[in-house]
This record gives sequence, C-alpha cells and structure tokens, in this order.
Amino acid sequence: MALATASGGPVTPSTALVLAYRRTWWRRWALAAALLSVALVGFLLDVATGPAFLPVAAVARTVVFGQGQDASVTAIVWSIRLPVACTALVVGAALGLSGAVMQTILHNPLASSYTLGVSAGAGFGAALVIVLGAGLPRSDTVSIPVMAILFAALACAGVYLIGGARAATAEALVLAGIALLFLFQALTSLLQLIASPEALQQVVFWLFGSLQKATWTKLAIMVTVLVAGVAVLLPMAWRLTALKLGDARAEGLGVNVRALRLKCFAVISALTGVSVAFVGTIGFVGLVAPHIARMLVGEDQRVFLPASALAGAALLSVASVASKTLMPGAVFPIGIVTSLIGVPFFVALVLRSRRSHW
Repeated sequence: MALATASGGPVTPSTALVLAYRRTWWRRWALAAALLSVALVGFLLDVATGPAFLPVAAVARTVVFGQGQDASVTAIVWSIRLPVACTALVVGAALGLSGAVMQTILHNPLASSYTLGVSAGAGFGAALVIVLGAGLPRSDTVSIPVMAILFAALACAGVYLIGGARAATAEALVLAGIALLFLFQALTSLLQLIASPEALQQVVFWLFGSLQKATWTKLAIMVTVLVAGVAVLLPMAWRLTALKLGDARAEGLGVNVRALRLKCFAVISALTGVSVAFVGTIGFVGLVAPHIARMLVGEDQRVFLPASALAGAALLSVASVASKTLMPGAVFPIGIVTSLIGVPFFVALVLRSRRSHW
C-alpha cells in the first residue's frame, strides 16, 4: 500500500526523508524548550528560597509586574534575591556553553574550562588582584574581571601553544590543559601562602564559589559577555558540527580548523573569565550540562549550543536553591553544592551513556 501525505499525494523517499528531518528538528527544539522551562522554575524557586521563604506566586507577580502587593516582598526580591537568581542563570549558561564548545573542538567528553585549566587560570588572575592589588580602584567590578579574563586567555593560549600551534591535535591540547591546570593551582596555592589573613580568607571563600555578592552592575557585565559570545558562536555552528566528523573531514569540507579553534578559545576565555571573576570557581556545570544537552538534542550545534546553555542555567539554578536549603539559616558555597550534585550525577551519566551518546 502506498503512503500518502496530508494533502493526499504519494510519499516519495525524498519526501519521507524531509518529513522525518522536520519531526526530528522540532522534537529537538521541544526538548530545548523543556530545559528552558526547568531553568525558569529553578529561577522562581531560587528567588523564593532564603532565610524567609516567599510564596512562589507572590514572587512571580513581583518579577513579572515589577511590584507585588507586599512592599517588603518587593524590596527583598529586587534588592537581594533577584540579582543572585539572575546571576545563577547567566553564569550557568556561560559555563554550559563554554563546556559544550570545548568538548566539541577537543573531541573529548571530559573537556571543560574547569578540567583543562581555564578556570584555574582565571582563578589565579582574580586571586592575584585580591592578594596583591588591594589598592586598585574598583577591584570588584573592573580589576578582578579584567585579570581573570586575561589569565583565562593566557591559559587558552598556553594550551594551544604547548599542544603545538601548527599541528595541534585534540589529544595534545587536552594534555596541555591538564598541565596548565596543575600549574595555576600551584600558583594560586603560593598566593594563599603569602597572603595576609584577611586576603587569605577572601581568596578561600571566593575559591569555593558564591553567588551572594551578585549586583546588577556585575550582572550587566556578565550578560554583555554572554550575548557577545553567543553572537560569535552561533554563526560558526555549521563549522563546529563539521568538526565533530574529525579534523581531516572538516578541512575537506572547507573548514579552517586552526582558525576555528582559536576563535572558540577566545570565546571560552571570555565566558569563563567573567564567570570566575564574579562568582568564583564552580566545577562540573560546564562538564555535565553539555552531556545533558547531547543526550536530549544530539550533536547538531545549532540546537546543541543553546541547549547546553539552558542546561547549565537550569543546573546552577537548582544548585543555588540547594545551597540555601541544605542547612536552614546558612548558605553553602555553591561550588561545593555543584560538586556534591555533579559527581554522582556525572558518574551515572557516564555509566548510562558511554556507548550511545559520544
């Protein structure tokens, strides 16, 4: 029996292929929308939770309309909790996006800014300002992010140069990243050794990762960097998809692999640097989020990159909620929470998906 389309005509093999592609395409975007829904729910819960739990409905009205029925709820939401919740979304999206790009360009499922030294480089740059640059003007909003982005860029450059700029292979780049990870961790430990008690306390607390010092000014800077990174990466989505076929095949399709990796490293350093500068070192988000996105939407970078950003935003929002509810009356550093959530989750993810999703 011949198949027929909705209009009544026969279905040719090419038409069936087009229909199957469209179904797959819309299914992937529907799953990405589901990640967005999870992120929004996490965002509302993040705003609602704290020393005093606020009704979610009142929080939603305050966020949507700018002012709720209760003036105290409005003040708490807009002055204290909303910057923290928005920062969790933006930083999670930046880390998820940077992890997805790094895993793609290095062909390594364990690659991320955290595991390959970029976060450690950014952390060393920020710690350098905290310990040695106390007199710098506006260190929280200018000096620390500038130095963090600079050293994140130096870490990326070091990865590329040590791996061999002209004939860099993905394996060599990964090994170079691991070497730089230990180097920057050692340098940060040296700074802690010579720091004053006040600076040491600040560095240690900052290395744990925390969203509690979020402000609207810092958030605006992070949003600007994230939007710029997305604007650079999305036009390269086809080339990144081709790179998944291997360097040789990508070059055969006309992709300049070396230039593509350099551009991606530049974006990774900016996204990681500004995130680490304002919230400290947060692990596992950039590692786990791309795997969640990959299981849901596959390797098409046009969908995979936005899905990774949404998965990262959802993960960090959930971690932010957990950091305020694990111990009533106290806020856990979010870097500890992401590790506690991320390690067992990632082990389960690897055991379940090692044969099918990479």
